[in-house]
Amino acid sequence: MQNKPRPILICCGILRKEIEKLVEEKRLNVEPIFLDAGLHVVYAELEEALTSALKKHSENAPDGIIVVYGDLCHHGIKRIIKQYNNTVKVDALNCIDCLLGGHQKLLEADPDASHFYISPGWMPSNLKKSRHFRGIFDWNIEDIKEQFEHLSGVIIIDSLDNLDHFESDIQEFCVNTGLEVKETKTVGLNGLKAVIDEAAKKLQKQS
Repeated sequence: MQNKPRPILICCGILRKEIEKLVEEKRLNVEPIFLDAGLHVVYAELEEALTSALKKHSENAPDGIIVVYGDLCHHGIKRIIKQYNNTVKVDALNCIDCLLGGHQKLLEADPDASHFYISPGWMPSNLKKSRHFRGIFDWNIEDIKEQFEHLSGVIIIDSLDNLDHFESDIQEFCVNTGLEVKETKTVGLNGLKAVIDEAAKKLQKQS
C-alpha cells in the first residue's frame, strides 16, 4: 500500500501554533519547517531565509514543498519560489488571509484595509520572541499610536478557540496602539487547512 504524500511545509512562524495543532490532530500530513515570524519586516532577510530553506530541502523533498507565505509578505515571493521545481505557494495575501481561507478573502472582508487584524501569532507575547519585533515594544507609546492612527480599529481572529489566554495581550495591544477591538471573528482552522490542501493538490498534479 502506497504511503500518503507528506510534503515539506515552509511556513512563517506567525502560523506555528495553528499548523502544529493541525498536525497534532492528524488533519494535516506535512513536515513543517518554521521561519522567524518577523522576517517579513526586512525583505532581504526574508528572501535570504526562504531561499536558504528551499535550497536545503528541495533536493530531498520527494513529495514536494508547500510555501505558506502570502503575496504581500515579499514583493518577489513568486520569483523566489519559481526557481525551485516541485514547489508551490498557497493562494493567499498574507497569514490572516490564510486563516480566512485565502483567495483574497481578507480584501472582501476589509476592502479599505482600515483595520488591523491580530491572530494568536500576532499577540504581543509572541511578537516579543522575535528579534525583529521586540524593539517595537520599547518605542514611545505616542510614536506607536501615530503608526496606527490611520486605522479604524482591531479585529481579532480566533483560530485556536483560546482567546481567554490572550486577554492581557489584547489589552496591551489596544493600549499601545490606541485602537479598540471592533469585532472578533471565530474562524477555526478550516480555512488554513483548505488553502494548504489546495496547494498539496497542485503539487500532486505537478509530480
